[in-house]
Amino acid sequence: MKTSTLMKKLVLILGIIVSLTAFNVVFGQTGTIEYEVKMNMHRTLPPGREEMKAMIPEFRTSKQQLFFNENESLYKPIIEDDDEEIEGSSGGGGFRMVVRQPNNEVYINQSTGKNVSKEEFFGKTYLIQDSLKVTPWKFGTEVKTIQGYDCQQAYYTDESDPKRKREITAWYTTKLHPFLGPDRFNTLPGAVLAIDINNGERVILAKKIELKPLKKNDIKEPKSGENLSRAEFKKVQEEQFKKMNTGGGGMIIRN
Repeated sequence: MKTSTLMKKLVLILGIIVSLTAFNVVFGQTGTIEYEVKMNMHRTLPPGREEMKAMIPEFRTSKQQLFFNENESLYKPIIEDDDEEIEGSSGGGGFRMVVRQPNNEVYINQSTGKNVSKEEFFGKTYLIQDSLKVTPWKFGTEVKTIQGYDCQQAYYTDESDPKRKREITAWYTTKLHPFLGPDRFNTLPGAVLAIDINNGERVILAKKIELKPLKKNDIKEPKSGENLSRAEFKKVQEEQFKKMNTGGGGMIIRN
């Protein structure tokens, strides 16, 4: 009886040691995740601008990279080409549209709770200071494999903008650093490897994952830009949207 009890205690202690070791390994990870972002431009057109579907491609794809260490992460675009030019015709005449990928960044420091987003908007750069917020995720039962990692499903409805509700589904793995993900999707108990917004309107998918030491300046907090709160920045956006809608001929595609 004593031997049996001793064995049970040893097994329990061994299990705790293994769990703590795995915990430290995951939290101590550093590396990069490369994401492909695919946006359905037709579905994001403003109301009343359906005629634009014949003038612009249905999908636009870009690449983003997430750098992470024990406490910090930085999500930023991979700039590969010059501005993208789209040519078409409307009303018997031709036109050329230049699409430029904004150099937006999201910096997060988990140890201090700091969240700084650099946003380029109509020729100006803004620094949006924010705090880390708990997202009301619900957990699904579906699983899938992304880049060799088993991922679990989570989802929620984003109603922060009353004019534009978003249904968001995430796929995350507990085998990588927790509270990590693209953009501001970083509040799950694992690393987010895929995001689907409104069933294909915008899809973010991990294409390459590398666990490796980072260089000294791979993660730097954005410092240049006009400091605003998230609410103040939304007000700036809404004012510009109104100008574009009343000015005639202008168009902003929200993503």
